[in-house]
Amino acid sequence: MNLAAATNESLANASNTLIYSSMAVYTLAFFAHIAEWVLGSRSKVGRTAAALKKDSAAGAPAVTVKVAQQGGTAVLDRPTIVTRSAAGTRDVPDGPGAAGGTFKGDLWGRIAVSLTVVAFAVQAGGVVARAMSVQRAPWGNMYEFSITFSTVVVGAYLILLALKKNVRWIGLMLVTTVLLDLGIATTTLYTDSDQLVPALHSYWLWIHVSTAIICGAVFYLGAVGTLLYLFRDSYENKIANGGTPGKFATSVLERLPAAKSLDTFSYRINAAVFPLWTFTIIAGAIWAGDAWGRYWGWDPKEVWSFITWVAYAAYLHARATAGWKGRKAAYLALIAFGCWLFNYYGVNIFVTGKHSYAGV
Repeated sequence: MNLAAATNESLANASNTLIYSSMAVYTLAFFAHIAEWVLGSRSKVGRTAAALKKDSAAGAPAVTVKVAQQGGTAVLDRPTIVTRSAAGTRDVPDGPGAAGGTFKGDLWGRIAVSLTVVAFAVQAGGVVARAMSVQRAPWGNMYEFSITFSTVVVGAYLILLALKKNVRWIGLMLVTTVLLDLGIATTTLYTDSDQLVPALHSYWLWIHVSTAIICGAVFYLGAVGTLLYLFRDSYENKIANGGTPGKFATSVLERLPAAKSLDTFSYRINAAVFPLWTFTIIAGAIWAGDAWGRYWGWDPKEVWSFITWVAYAAYLHARATAGWKGRKAAYLALIAFGCWLFNYYGVNIFVTGKHSYAGV
């Protein structure tokens, strides 16, 4: 049987066109996000500094009592007790976001999100067309894995937005990363639409690889939150120690959520998807047993999947331990995501193993 003849070239070409079209729309979204940051208000700077001064009484809880006037009688409201956060964190307000709370900035932010939605739909269409062109899962090689991965990343981001989560600050970095991912996929990793080797003709391809893609997408969002946490935490530390950050740092970092919020976001994201990554490794082992007659053979992909699991397990354990909150745990989280990235790119490109079917 001629496997190449089984490929629908029209759908394969349509897929390529849709992927390139999505890149064009993502580029427009990128510039809209730039406009959101540039045109957003810078008038709210100093919120963090003011909060840190207000919270200068280390350890001692502050009690605030409001007095309301009703018909000439003073009424004491219920006292509000404000305590300091756990060791290594501060009680400071979240920033107003990239738009800075202004109409112009918010308008451009909404345009950026709308363009991202359109680009996501077009890209998803490209992934579906690629799958239909060969009647199989669209992640049989590195090119297909890449275009599907970035589609799922954007989908996860849009789901968080739909759930009214304050994550629009991810938008600029997300769109930039997606453009880089698609650029690498279309120029370096591109592989013609074709059938797979017999070992991959299994329903486990749909289960195992799809869960790996979902995990990677969510881990990426957690890594962005962790990276921005480190910058924001340094910014808050500098202010708390009496320093004066530069104008650019103030303009950008003051608009982000507080370090505590970013830390919590990253932890919850990583903790939520970790069980699914555990299932991904188990599913891969079961598939290996069916395809190769052994559940575990220390193949490079298996090894690095396990290393990634250990790294994230260490992070979650450290994050749940009081002495490892904050920056030390954040470094572990970035190392763990680095392991996932190496498993994604490095193992496939630089290492030969049973998971290498078509070069990249």
